[in-house]
Formats: sequence, C-alpha cells, structure tokens
Amino acid sequence: MPKSEINKTKPALRLYADVGGTNARFALGETPGELLHVRSLACADYATLEAAIHAYLREVESAGAVDTSRLRHAGVAIATQVDDDMVSMTNHCWQFSRTALQSAFNLDTLGVCNDFMALAMSLQQLSPSDKEAIGDDKLQPRVGEPIALLGAGTGLGVSSLIPAPQGGYFPLNTEGGHVLFAPANELEVAILRHGWQEFPHLSAERLLSGPGLERIYRALCALRGSSSETPPDRSLAVAQIVERARLQSCDLCVESTQLFSAMLGSFAANLALTLGSRGGVYVGGGVVPNMREAFDKRRFRQRFEDKGRFGTYLSGIPVWLIVAPCPALLGIAHILEASLNNEA
Repeated sequence: MPKSEINKTKPALRLYADVGGTNARFALGETPGELLHVRSLACADYATLEAAIHAYLREVESAGAVDTSRLRHAGVAIATQVDDDMVSMTNHCWQFSRTALQSAFNLDTLGVCNDFMALAMSLQQLSPSDKEAIGDDKLQPRVGEPIALLGAGTGLGVSSLIPAPQGGYFPLNTEGGHVLFAPANELEVAILRHGWQEFPHLSAERLLSGPGLERIYRALCALRGSSSETPPDRSLAVAQIVERARLQSCDLCVESTQLFSAMLGSFAANLALTLGSRGGVYVGGGVVPNMREAFDKRRFRQRFEDKGRFGTYLSGIPVWLIVAPCPALLGIAHILEASLNNEA
C-alpha cells in the first residue's frame, strides 16, 4: 500500500539527507522548509546509506519524537555526481540504486542530487547571521548576476546560481573541484611536484579539502624537514594540524593553513572569473568553518584579488563564509518541495 493511504489524517513526513564523505546529516519535516530532529551520523559507522537512514529513523522514533510510518517523501543531497539510477560516492564506499532505496522505505517520492547543487539552493535562504564576510563587509552583490559557490570538506564541491530568463535562479550541477590544481608560485610548484608522487592527476580537490590540508602539511614536512633539528611528525590529521596552527605551536602547521587559505582564494577567484560571479561568492563545506581563526581570511582575500589585470574586477565582488549549521538540508528541502509542487 502506498504511504499516501497511510495516516491520511496526519501530514505526510519528509526526510532530508545531506551525505558527505565523512558525515551524513538527517532531518525530518512536516511542512515545506521545516527541519526537525537534525542528527549527524558518521558514514564509517554504517555499511550503506540505507542502514544509516534506518538507524536515524529508529533513533528519532525511539525517542518518541515522531511516527516514522508517515514518511512519504525523501530528498538526498550527496557528494558525488548523480546521473543514473546507480549512485556511487566519490570519496566514500557507499553506493545505491535510487529505485531500490525508494522501495526499501516505501516512498512515494525520492529525489537525489549533488550536495553542492542543494547547498546552492540554500544560499538565498541564509540569514545575515548565517554568513561572515571574507574581506570588506560593505561590498554589495550585483542583483541578477551569477553567484558562485565552493567548499572544502572530504572533497571540494563547486556549484553556482545562474539567473534564469523567467526570473529567479537555477543551480549548476558540476564537478568543478576535479579541475587540475594551478600553482601560483614556486612553493606551490614544489607542492604540486610532491603531490604528483601520489597522484599523476593532481586535482584541486587533492589539496583543497580536509585530506588536502594533510597533503599540504606532508609536502611541507618533506620540503622543510631536512632543515629542522627535530624531524616533523608527518602523521598529523587535519584536526591536529588546525589545532596546532591555532595555538601557534607548530610552524609547519601554521604555514600549511596559511597556504591552504591562499590557495583556496586563488581557486575561488578562478571560479568567479569563469562564471562572472558579480552576485557574490560563497565558501561552504566543513573544513573552513571548523578551522576558526586558523583560516587566514586576509591571505584568502589577497589571493582572491591577485589576478593581474582583473584584480579590480575581483576586488568589487563580495565573498562570504557560510556558518549556518546544516545549509544543504535547507537546499534539499527546497528542491524536494519544488518537485512535489510540480507533481501536484
């Protein structure tokens, strides 16, 4: 029996999921845009996305929070390209059939899209407190111009909002994080050469992500370690690098986060020039907000504007860091609701 025949006297329940390479965030809602019972689960703790969803639903139901038998619709934003029925994650082992997942939960509707496409759809719903300016907070976006989005997490996500002829915006579904890394100076050339030892194709994602910050640090250990009396610890994880940079207790960690900030600024500028993003640039993902003061906004903005003849062009574009806790859930909720309205 379809869920549409169940609990007709109560509103249908919607499930939202934002699935990254490290964590999967879930929420439920009864009305459009409502996010209730938000939870984050570690992807490594579950063999499949289906298992993680079951665990989430059991948790909220056992807490007496909601009757999950009313679940009829779901929207999943996931960190990979979504083209066919089979979805395989780029930076995690999960894969699933969309039709099989819909059947497993007896859903009337299941929408699946790239996570940064969903994040792009959240941008115009963000409040002033959901974002922080990187650079001059007096800069204003140009209304009706493209808006760029990038973000470092387990990988490097890229999207954009493009003005639609009929009004409003539509999101781009891209894999822009996999373009080749472009060094801007001799040190970055050396880091590129070090990265080639691991990856013949060194994409921007290999350096501008959580694992990428670790690679930058290891490259600096190799480049600087011979001049140090004490060999550096090359096994540091991203959280340790960030914490030691914040405390100023490790010069290599400080330099790693500074380089990461500058290189991300160059990447953001390339994206803004490519898209003509005078509507502004947003930086999302989990890495930069979690870096706190270890993220060097000054170096980011300096490199963002360091584009020769187009420095003035870029100096007028506002850049914001997204600090909202679960913005992609807002975006996938918006996408799912639009899909349901089109079906009505």
